[in-house]
Amino acid sequence: MDIGKLPADLLGKLLSTASTTDPRVLLGPRVGAHAAAIDMGDTVLVAKSDPVTFAADRIGWYAVQVNANDIACLGAMPKWFLATVLLPEGAAPELAEEIFREITDACAELGVALVGGHTEITYGLTRPIVSGHMLGEAKKADVVWPGGAQPGDTLPLTLGLAIEGTALLAREAANALRDGGMSDADVAAAASLLESPGISVVHAAQTACTVASVHAMHDPTEGGLATGLAELASAAEVGVEVRSDALHVLPETQLVCRALGLEPLGLLASGALLMALASDDVEVVQTALSNEGIPSQVIGRVTEASEGLRIRNADGLVALPIFARDELARFMSQPS
Repeated sequence: MDIGKLPADLLGKLLSTASTTDPRVLLGPRVGAHAAAIDMGDTVLVAKSDPVTFAADRIGWYAVQVNANDIACLGAMPKWFLATVLLPEGAAPELAEEIFREITDACAELGVALVGGHTEITYGLTRPIVSGHMLGEAKKADVVWPGGAQPGDTLPLTLGLAIEGTALLAREAANALRDGGMSDADVAAAASLLESPGISVVHAAQTACTVASVHAMHDPTEGGLATGLAELASAAEVGVEVRSDALHVLPETQLVCRALGLEPLGLLASGALLMALASDDVEVVQTALSNEGIPSQVIGRVTEASEGLRIRNADGLVALPIFARDELARFMSQPS
């Protein structure tokens, strides 16, 4: 199999054999659901696990952010973090110290407590891997279920496409970008997107949920916005229709994708929050986000499942591209 997520059909087959008989499991493992929800009485415990394998630079900080994002997309507050840190043979103590510092700094930024984990020097690794495990909490009435999108809903998206992939490539493949025609200044600007506007959607999700009843939220990650749209639609058994002219691609992302021959729609996309909202709630949510310095655009709408996944571009209304693996993974797997 290729580098990246397991194919959705294989993952679905594997998950179909997992029996969840505990009645307290409100949301268990399934394709398109990026976190679990467990009934704790008055509250719901939301749990998420996600490794960082593509990045090496700022890997500890990165692991906290991507796990917190999926907690926030269920309407919960990220609260407790555990990290499994695997280091290659011969790693210097300074590497462990740096990763630990990144984790504690990121937890402090989000008000999250580091409560445990595991560390080891691992045979066969060429670079560090951090697998994060985030726990969050929400009142039952506040949970935003993955399958909540409804036909007729409007689809706003914050920030823009492929912020995460842009920053990651600038940090991990700077020489390839320079070979593709980017200047040092352009590479540095692309790398800076990791922190500004950043890859966290926690504040955006909390802001939206404060002012409206959000039907569904999704943090597009591997496979980019295209896969995020497909997962949101799959979870709710609906279709989606988006407009290509409404998809905001930052100049840095355009340069990176042009230099490496990548498609922004299929490139790693943490930092953008995809929401499904009743049309009457769109203006109040966008205003609240804008007041917090978070730009957003309406990119399309939710349709009936029979209409499938579609995008309106210069050729008219066509099928939304499907990316079998993330564009970053495709680039990373190319022969050097």
